[in-house]
Amino acid sequence: MAKVVTKIKVNDIAKDFGMTGKDMLILLREMGIDKKSSTSGFEPDELNIFFEMVIRKTENDDNLDMLLTKGKIAAENADDKNTANVTGNAEEEKTEKAAVTVDEKNKDTKLESPEYVNTRADFIDLEKFENAEKIEALVPDIKDNDIQSRKQKIKKGANKPGVKPNNTEEILKQQKRAAEKKAKKKVLVPNEITVGELADRIERPATEIIKNLMMLGQMVAVNETIDYDTASLILDDMGFETQLEIIVTKEDILFNDMEDVAEDLKPRPPVVVVMGHVDHGKTSLLDAIRKTSVTSTEAGGITQHIGAYKVHINDRDITFLDTPGHEAFTAMRLRGAQVTDIAILVVAADDGIMPQTVEAINHAKAAGVDIVVAINKIDKPQANPERVKQELTEYDLVPEEWGGSTICVPVSAITGENIDDLLETVLLVADIKELKANPDRNAKGTVIESKLDKARGVVATVLVQNGTLNTGDLVVAGTTMGKVRAMTDYTGKKVKTAPPSTPVEILGLSEVPVGGDTFYVVENEKMAKDVIEARKFKEKDEQQNARKKVSLEDLFSSINNGEVKDLNIIIKADVQGSVEAVKQSLVKLTNEEVRINIIHGAVGAVNESDVMLADASNAIIVGFNVRPTQGAATSAEEKGVDLRLYRVIYEAIEEIGAAMKGMLAPKYKEAITGHAEIRRTFKVSGIGTIAGTYVIDGKLGRNSLIRIVRDGIVVYEGQLSSLKRFKDDAKEVSQGYECGMSFEKFNDIKEGDIVEAYVMEEIER
Repeated sequence: MAKVVTKIKVNDIAKDFGMTGKDMLILLREMGIDKKSSTSGFEPDELNIFFEMVIRKTENDDNLDMLLTKGKIAAENADDKNTANVTGNAEEEKTEKAAVTVDEKNKDTKLESPEYVNTRADFIDLEKFENAEKIEALVPDIKDNDIQSRKQKIKKGANKPGVKPNNTEEILKQQKRAAEKKAKKKVLVPNEITVGELADRIERPATEIIKNLMMLGQMVAVNETIDYDTASLILDDMGFETQLEIIVTKEDILFNDMEDVAEDLKPRPPVVVVMGHVDHGKTSLLDAIRKTSVTSTEAGGITQHIGAYKVHINDRDITFLDTPGHEAFTAMRLRGAQVTDIAILVVAADDGIMPQTVEAINHAKAAGVDIVVAINKIDKPQANPERVKQELTEYDLVPEEWGGSTICVPVSAITGENIDDLLETVLLVADIKELKANPDRNAKGTVIESKLDKARGVVATVLVQNGTLNTGDLVVAGTTMGKVRAMTDYTGKKVKTAPPSTPVEILGLSEVPVGGDTFYVVENEKMAKDVIEARKFKEKDEQQNARKKVSLEDLFSSINNGEVKDLNIIIKADVQGSVEAVKQSLVKLTNEEVRINIIHGAVGAVNESDVMLADASNAIIVGFNVRPTQGAATSAEEKGVDLRLYRVIYEAIEEIGAAMKGMLAPKYKEAITGHAEIRRTFKVSGIGTIAGTYVIDGKLGRNSLIRIVRDGIVVYEGQLSSLKRFKDDAKEVSQGYECGMSFEKFNDIKEGDIVEAYVMEEIER
């Protein structure tokens, strides 16, 4: 006998919910379901929409239980005249409906908690690690009671009697099929991902993702990175379900880099570096500050090492890093170490701004530290602090009394005048910055300097930046580790603890660390060894594939790949007028793809300090009417810094502009292909002199460019007019073979001459 399915009417649903047909029609219209009368029937999809909206609408309703009770009473008293035509059991139907609803609801619940996946080759078993509790904090989960309460709510919604028993089974089956059809495929997406990689994960063309991004107003290339929120938005429109992928590495487990809560943070002393021109009294100023004399003990009055110490004023401490200059300061920054909070810029009142002063300003700005200007030598008769302030404005350092934000303090390192004012100013700037750290955690900081002492072994000066370092702590710094056997402060006194912003000398590391390395106190020695081995392997790999520096040749491709947004430039020229002219002209080249940043401009030769700043800032150096020093040229080649030298200003502007547009003219380099020795000469009438030669190395080709070298001097450059093996023309002759050759418009050849063959190869841009 055929099964009869009767459509559920608006009246039927209204009765189950204790409502009038008219009220139900109004409710349905609010849900977007338009029915003409209370006798109109429901389609299965309309029922799905109705039940989902009712569940959402009443999920947090205090009267939900009462509403469900009414529905149950109505369902129990329903007319069962069609029950003979329906298979199944009403209770089983309710259970099945509840199960489907729970499945759908649980799916939503899972979405609220990101999935954490370790995609590294070495899987980490958290149970084996002592600090597994930290991982639980890194990878939070939904609380059990939250899940239980959500399940209870879902079950309440699932038990709602929305249909009559006689045809519920068929509707539930249709609902289940519709839910399965609508189920979205889950995709794991990290915090950042390239468009190409995202396309691979969803097995769709990258152009489809790019098209969707364009519709959102974002022009993104296939190699460009998008964030998780953007990817989630795009994938949702494409029918996918995103879940956050978080990669947990051994370093994440070993090193505690979690942010401190505000209640745990306490004020810490500021860390200060003193910078300036070589003769402007940096060391004398430091002598006056720490009330000791180091100038007399050091050759030429120049600081010979990197030290660190504290001074005490107004019941507060200030930590000073005593560096040999901005080069060391930049070298530490190159390794990612941001150790200083404030830079004191020393300028002589009788001398004003000098080239090294400008370099110090630009190095400090590039590091993003606050600058306090100490105008030194005000005790001299020719001192003119106002002129210094005027010169400072040319480098965007406007004194406070002139409406700017740079604090200038006139001081005398010889008489000690205003030294206390300078220190109080430093404390004031520190107060504005609200410098804080958490002393109640494992220490983290930076290696300032290190050496190998014959008597004591490896000695490292470190600056504690967070936490407290204790004697006996296990320390990992770069690719070395060890337990702290002893600690001494800047006075040479042994200490057992070192709180934040404290410089100390430590013993116990296995190898000499590199200045600028970050050190951590860790608790798992076995894992620390694993991390160090991995770092050493990575270091070797990086040495083989040195960091790619920005250059004009690859600038256009970098722009297209979205790799370069800012082009940093250092300008060196013969006169200040040229510096300003080049600077203004290059800044005008800024366009939508690339912003030109002049991070340093000065008069004089390109020196090693310029190369170091370019290396740290990934900049190119433009020289106008100047040459690099020998050390700078060698350093630039070793570090891969692009060094461009010009005689005409417009050439520099045109070449950089052309690079930005991908229009650089082809560039060639010479490649030697082989050498041959002339052993005999023959004069042939009508042809000229023929050289009987023997190929010493490589090969000579018929189309090779040729130069003839006699006693180390080039006597001819040109091309071959003929190349023969015996009587036959030859295309090329290789090492170990004899041949005859003649040269275009040149017959003055002699036995013993060396023929050098070469080709001009285009350098790939």
